Amino acid sequence: FQPSQADVVVFNALSGAPSADLFNALRWYNQIASYESQKSSLPGVGKPLDSYGPAGAPAAAADDDDFDDLFGDSDSEEEQDEETKKRLEAYNAKKSKKTAVIAKSSLVLDVKPWDDETDMAELEKCVRTIEMDGLIWGQGRLVPVGYGIKKLSISAVIEDDKISTDDLEEKITAFEDLVQSMDIAAFNKI
Repeated sequence: FQPSQADVVVFNALSGAPSADLFNALRWYNQIASYESQKSSLPGVGKPLDSYGPAGAPAAAADDDDFDDLFGDSDSEEEQDEETKKRLEAYNAKKSKKTAVIAKSSLVLDVKPWDDETDMAELEKCVRTIEMDGLIWGQGRLVPVGYGIKKLSISAVIEDDKISTDDLEEKITAFEDLVQSMDIAAFNKI
């Protein structure tokens, strides 16, 4: 900090030391007071007091609202509230028109028979008799496993909220005479 003639002008304009609760102003006052013998040699040019700081600025009118309106908006708060309400209503109306996305999954199920003598056409017919809300059966094909045994690989699309794979497995394995086990070969979200 380098005191200047501006500090001297403001110091001379004060009637006394500031109160202790204004500790920064009091510290400044005491520092300038310590330059008592050197005040005339401090750098700068002394100007009239009203040319320094905000005290020299013209007083703003108390009723002038331009200083409160930083972005130049002339809308009152009520108009803004109405506009906000209109926008919210339009958004909610647009949102309500959208249909909810239904989560679906694509499955490939491997249904294994007991032996090579199991009637695979009958097995597929029995599996396709399972009807549930949100279940769509797809293509089925016979895949060789070994030693003349073939498994039924059948695709299905299920709605995740309506059907669980455990329920589907229980219903398929309920055909105990034809089905040994069932595995989920592929499970993909759509």
